[in-house]
Amino acid sequence: MRENGSVTSATRQPETSAFATPPRLIATDLDGTLLRDDKSVSPRTVAALAAAEEAGVEVFFVTGRPARWMDVVSDHVHGHGLAICGNGAAVVDLHGGPGAHRFVKVRELARENALDAVRLLRDAAPGTVYAIEQTYGFHQEPAYPKLHLETPDHLLSAEEILAVDGPSAGEPVLKILAYHPDLDPDAFLTLARLAFGDRANVTRSSPSALLEISGPGVSKASTLALECAERGISHEEVVAFGDMPNDVEMLTWAGQSYAMGNAHPDVIAAASGRTVANNDDGVAVVIEQLLAARL
Repeated sequence: MRENGSVTSATRQPETSAFATPPRLIATDLDGTLLRDDKSVSPRTVAALAAAEEAGVEVFFVTGRPARWMDVVSDHVHGHGLAICGNGAAVVDLHGGPGAHRFVKVRELARENALDAVRLLRDAAPGTVYAIEQTYGFHQEPAYPKLHLETPDHLLSAEEILAVDGPSAGEPVLKILAYHPDLDPDAFLTLARLAFGDRANVTRSSPSALLEISGPGVSKASTLALECAERGISHEEVVAFGDMPNDVEMLTWAGQSYAMGNAHPDVIAAASGRTVANNDDGVAVVIEQLLAARL
């Protein structure tokens, strides 16, 4: 989940691999991938998504965004209408339209694990500040910067927010956002992974030092694998697209995967192919080739 920032564009031609197994499902990240930098979905991409669904290829939006930020693609929902949000923490039915999304599956971060993560990262990286994402609520510490276009429900310490009798009690915690004002983003991610061990899953999708902490084993890849298993779809039949570290596991798992032209180096290393940048409709370019290969 990116805060409001630009994405470096690239215009190189895509490096596409042969489709050894006919794809049955397309899994695409949103920010920096399907969406252009202005957060729009281009007409070419809209047409490619519709053509894929018409050809019988399911499309899943797989994003770090919370459900309440999915209005950007609500007009482009076809077929099942499901999206994976919060880096795998929730599966959401988008058919209801803006403000009426229904949670189909929730993989919450247990409060005990969440409090452990907060404590461990405060010790490992003094100066870290937090925000808490829930199914419907959003809370943050007073020192957490204004990275998101919304007003938090509460301004309290993470420990107060996560307390069993706190203001968020009774509502599942989907992920913690941890921000550090000074650390290098990749160094911060490495530090957190060493500190947490198997207590939580941590990744990042922002150009700044903003980490996203989920429950153990919760990721875009693991939730996508669950959804595919329910449909009898193997990983070889999945084509995935992404641009940031929170996409790496998904790109590694999928039978075919594409790093955007504007992707993080770790994403380029993980993907089996590369397409052009988000601003150049890189997802649509590959979908068009995919569908042409099926003719």
